[in-house]
Amino acid sequence: MLKVGISQCLLGANVRYDGGHRNNKFCTNELAQLFDFTALCPEVGIGLPIPRKSIRLVGYVDAPRAVLSSGGSNDYTEKLSNFANDNYKILEQLCGYIVCKASPSCGMERVKVYGESGQSQSKGIGIFTARLKSLLPLLPMEEDGRLNDPSLRDSFIKRVYLYNEWQEISAGKKLSVKALMAFHTKHKMTLLAHCQQTYRKLGPLVASANISNIKEISAEYIHLKLEGMKKTATRSKNTNVLMHLQGHLKKLINRDDKAELRQCIIDYNHGLQPIMAPLTLLKHHFRNNPSNYIQQLSFFDPYPKQLAIRVAMK
Repeated sequence: MLKVGISQCLLGANVRYDGGHRNNKFCTNELAQLFDFTALCPEVGIGLPIPRKSIRLVGYVDAPRAVLSSGGSNDYTEKLSNFANDNYKILEQLCGYIVCKASPSCGMERVKVYGESGQSQSKGIGIFTARLKSLLPLLPMEEDGRLNDPSLRDSFIKRVYLYNEWQEISAGKKLSVKALMAFHTKHKMTLLAHCQQTYRKLGPLVASANISNIKEISAEYIHLKLEGMKKTATRSKNTNVLMHLQGHLKKLINRDDKAELRQCIIDYNHGLQPIMAPLTLLKHHFRNNPSNYIQQLSFFDPYPKQLAIRVAMK
């Protein structure tokens, strides 16, 4: 099972400042079957009690301080940041992290930061999460609330599986020009469904790799890859990939089958069919007309089908 970090309250643990939790059913009911969760609560981790006085971010948006909401001289900024440092050996083994929305310690974005006047800007990042991003900039991250959106779920889960695979490749002496090319080939159609601009950049980048520059090229490659995958796969971008895959059957299936497949893809593009319809039809034809290239593509099954994320996507 893949190791993924998560804010402890999202698994139903009563660790929030008010003694409650923010149980996320998608995480506890679905992802817990596939992920080996490492649950952390930075605030409890630095010794704060349950329940406790709430904290908030104050000062500058780009360098806020974590203090008690009720005022006073208590400042927890360094402790929350150091909690990430102290748990680095655990964190570096993860291939994803799910954080609690709006939390002054764990929030990923749009966390309120209060200025001297008392007015707030929803532009901050939780102290622990900011440090985690600094320590592991490639680590796929998402907030619990955003996981309610099937397209954002799809993007995050794909990145988790990609990052896990990349960690395995880059470990030890496995990274090579051949391994980089194989990884790129396997996932390039998946990337095309998310960001065509990044897709166009990575082909030439991979082609420029050699024994002497493989470390530099691969570092740039995976950074661009994961950034591109943050963009969601839209209906039009998926259609582009489906049409591309259809082209590989051009000389292999008869006219009626080609017309049926093309119409199925068009119906999906117009919102009349779910994406599973053309995917199933493509799988059927490629099963009858095997292709080594097609068989290695992750686009058809980027994550375990029991998640059923694509079923819910528009």
